[in-house]
Amino acid sequence: MRIYITGIAGFLGSNLANHLSKLGHEVLGNDNMITGEKENLSKDIVRFDNVDCCNFKKMTECLKNVDIVYHCAATAHEGLSVFSPKFITQNIYDASVSTITAAIINKVKRFVYCSSMARYGVQKTPYSEEMPTLPEDPYGIAKVAGEETLKILAKVHGMEWNIAVPHNIVGPNQKYDDPYRNVMSIMINRNLQGQPSIIYGDGEQTRCFSYIDDVIYCLDKLALDKDIKSEIVNVGPDEDTISINNLANLVANSTGFNESPIYVASRPQEVKHASCSSAKARKLLGYKTKTTLTQAVDATTEFIKKRGVKPFKYHLPLEIINNKTPKTWKDKLI
Repeated sequence: MRIYITGIAGFLGSNLANHLSKLGHEVLGNDNMITGEKENLSKDIVRFDNVDCCNFKKMTECLKNVDIVYHCAATAHEGLSVFSPKFITQNIYDASVSTITAAIINKVKRFVYCSSMARYGVQKTPYSEEMPTLPEDPYGIAKVAGEETLKILAKVHGMEWNIAVPHNIVGPNQKYDDPYRNVMSIMINRNLQGQPSIIYGDGEQTRCFSYIDDVIYCLDKLALDKDIKSEIVNVGPDEDTISINNLANLVANSTGFNESPIYVASRPQEVKHASCSSAKARKLLGYKTKTTLTQAVDATTEFIKKRGVKPFKYHLPLEIINNKTPKTWKDKLI
């Protein structure tokens, strides 16, 4: 198969590219390098396009003679989206519409859209795929809009689709110098530099974290299994929910850091409790949680140690700066 991955230099895209190349597929992809890393690019990919998904003309050229598209590219900055809504929306929704349209023009057989747990918003946990989409922020709204656009255009023009809903993926190749997202990697990068973890609010927010290798297997089947189509599937563990306070403890144990976290004001629109049911993924995709959260933290710590700790880069625009904007961002405190 000739498979194209958007965001191929990013965390999810690069790991997916490595996996599919090992299976013998011809893997190509693009990245605008806003959050991608050159070090993540596999030597086994056939072609890398330094192209922004919003560039419709170039994306139409990029997707020629492609069988399957994985749309992994995203500025996946949920919290930031209430302070940079234009930037985030453009890089989620506009990028998705451009890529979907280019895929249809090139008669791509199947499109796998990587969505987000942000689609569910504030509802009873664990979230199931049958629940309504009730996003709480521009990021989630843009992700859901992309889903709906894909379903409509694919129906009209005869393209197969699946939607993956991974939640809080962690592991090697994750960007760890981004102050706006990736809570676990931020904690590890700070701890390894002798700095305490920073926690927003009381730290009793709960999440489930998915190790990258466990997610890749499910994405594989969503593209390559001809009998699985027109499905929305949560991907990730539902048996290992953890508070941010306890996550900070796991990270401290992994890094050998022994100072208490710093607590700062809560961020607007942050969902308190978020976890997904994986019942459908287990039944449809044979999903299993093979990596414990402790193992995932340790693997990510080793990755960051190997690649080297980094100062945090405030590389994205803050469009709205007022008394609601986290001081950690506007004053560059992370």
